[in-house]
Amino acid sequence: MATQLHTTPSIIERIGAVVGPQGLLTDPRDIEPFAADWRGIYRGVTPAVVRPGNVEEVAAVVRICAETGTPLVPQGGNTGQSNGAVPRADGTDLVIWLGRLNRILELDALNNTITAQAGCILAAIQGAAAEAGRLFPLSLGAEGSCQIGGNLSTNAGGVNVLRYGNTRDLVLGLKWCCPTGASGMDCADCARTIPDTISSTCSSAPRARWASSPRRC
Repeated sequence: MATQLHTTPSIIERIGAVVGPQGLLTDPRDIEPFAADWRGIYRGVTPAVVRPGNVEEVAAVVRICAETGTPLVPQGGNTGQSNGAVPRADGTDLVIWLGRLNRILELDALNNTITAQAGCILAAIQGAAAEAGRLFPLSLGAEGSCQIGGNLSTNAGGVNVLRYGNTRDLVLGLKWCCPTGASGMDCADCARTIPDTISSTCSSAPRARWASSPRRC
């Protein structure tokens, strides 16, 4: 991989050609909410926020960044408290926001499983499970804005953690995007993620295991 000391305009142009104008933010006013944590404690600098709309765009962006040595910081709902989704202050990182990958791909009530993309809001997954007469037990204060990929990347616990375990205990399979841009998986029906080989934060979409009882502890 080439050593890239800064993110050049040509790299941003290449990425823009992949994701289109709706998938790339470069105006400082638009970028500002993505460059700081929700508490305003951590603040970084990024030349652009990439917002891919499908898995193919994620793969193409990852491939470009891997080829050029451009750091990527995956970001979901940006509700975390560990600074993992905030770019560094030197302005070399690109933020890749997965909120447009927000579909629930499959709900299998018979097998108590749900397949969702990384940018799916946790409350939407909970609601889909409830409509099917099932419980997705992960529950926390930010569930109305946090994304399932971020929940998995931080192994979130929530208020039901003692009974149902952390987020990783609810996962049956993942599909991810490798630095080459190819996708890999250990479950044929799982949803998409960005790997920790690209960034220190692994945003993912799990296929989760529900509790058999619809009651919360």
